[in-house]
Amino acid sequence: MNATIEKFGWPATLVREFEHWVVLLRPAQPTLGCLVLAAKSDATAFGDLPGEAHAELKSVTSAIEAALADFCGYAKLNYLMLMMVDPHVHFHVIPRYEGAREFGGVSFADAGWPAVPQLGQAVALDDAQCDALVAELKARF
Repeated sequence: MNATIEKFGWPATLVREFEHWVVLLRPAQPTLGCLVLAAKSDATAFGDLPGEAHAELKSVTSAIEAALADFCGYAKLNYLMLMMVDPHVHFHVIPRYEGAREFGGVSFADAGWPAVPQLGQAVALDDAQCDALVAELKARF
């Protein structure tokens, strides 16, 4: 796995692995259910990924959207490809909703709703909370 995937906690945060992509729990949760969709490639430009990785995005995004709809009932789903600090191709997957969602006794408000997500206002999960959320999400994939 590349350094970007490792930075987001792989293998502990792994929710689902595909041939060209991994879906990871985002340890900082601006909204409940935030994920990182990362290419397993060493590519640092989206256009440099092989065609097969682009084609696989159809099934990967369908699986993500179904799992998160079941888990947190989002109203919208944002895929943000920022790649400013972490160079390898990846998206931050941010479920968007009005109000808040609860998990494990913690409230997760969407501070930016209905505008731009407020990534700086995230709930930082401890290891036990990450493990519980990973297990919950894996069960929905």
